[in-house]
Amino acid sequence: MPSTPEQTPRITVEERLFSLVLALIATEIGLTKSDILSTVQGYRQRYLSGGDTANLERQFERDKDDIRELGIPLETVEPQDDPGNNHLLRYRIPKGLYNLPADVSFSPDELMLLKLAATVWREGSLSAESRRALTKLNSLGVDSSDPVLGYAPHLRARDASFAPLSKALDHGQVVAFLYLKPGESSPRRRRVAPRAIVLHGGRWHLYGTDQEARAPRTFLLSRIVGPVVTVPGETFIPDGEGSGRQALDELDALWEANVAELVVEPGSDAAVRLSKRHTGGTGPGTMAAPDAVTPDAGTLHAVTLHYTDIDILADELAGYGPEVLVRSPLALRQAVRTRLVGVRDAHTGTTRGSAA
Repeated sequence: MPSTPEQTPRITVEERLFSLVLALIATEIGLTKSDILSTVQGYRQRYLSGGDTANLERQFERDKDDIRELGIPLETVEPQDDPGNNHLLRYRIPKGLYNLPADVSFSPDELMLLKLAATVWREGSLSAESRRALTKLNSLGVDSSDPVLGYAPHLRARDASFAPLSKALDHGQVVAFLYLKPGESSPRRRRVAPRAIVLHGGRWHLYGTDQEARAPRTFLLSRIVGPVVTVPGETFIPDGEGSGRQALDELDALWEANVAELVVEPGSDAAVRLSKRHTGGTGPGTMAAPDAVTPDAGTLHAVTLHYTDIDILADELAGYGPEVLVRSPLALRQAVRTRLVGVRDAHTGTTRGSAA
């Protein structure tokens, strides 16, 4: 029985356009409008064979315009035996236009890095439905060994909670898990309606609605303790468009707002590592990035860092020991000091209460 819109999570505009472009590149002979509406992710969920497809067809026309505005050449191929028959028109994107120039080549190390990047992007950007849709292209004559479908190696370097959270997001299921926040002695059970899973600052984040607080929250997947389970009988209607972008925008804003002032010992491991952090634009390439490294009093260097999570940054800075001194904010300075005192106490047997 075909799915109805109420039974199937909404597909974002970005995912629908990506799926359409992928399908049109993957076919040599082109796809008819009927092929597209009935098989491509973002259309097929609302397609009913023999039903009214007027709204879907209008959506497809708008999507074609959007794709062309992006500079992607979408071709229309008329049937040779029945020219002018719009029902038999085929659509395709010439794959050859995306081939690399003959004089461009990559070393084995560069090729591996490209493959790894492609894997992270593909796995982090597509829902389970999209990944299943790639397999369904085989029914349209697309070879599964095609580079578009099988280029990146199948590597798994994510938190264990990624897969069950993705599945729950796809099916609109509320999940429960134990979440351990820094400074807490034991994890707390959270009930969450997952809205998006995003990669920010090199770490995976869950953006969802906390069912107890009835408000949006962002969770680091690395702080989820134990298994993620679905809550029996609790479902929700996914937001559809924009949740992932909203989560990233909020994390970017947090990164911009949080600024740390440090002094580091020149020539030290801390100076080398911090000076090589990403510096451009909003949104970090890493969790914290320097805006400036300038000479400061005596032999020290001043470093300004943006960050999204004070505890992650404190963990890192404490690892540099005496090579880094935190000037501000005070909360970061105290967090680093607490970690350093804890290390000292663990090696000397001193209790926290007696620390100077």
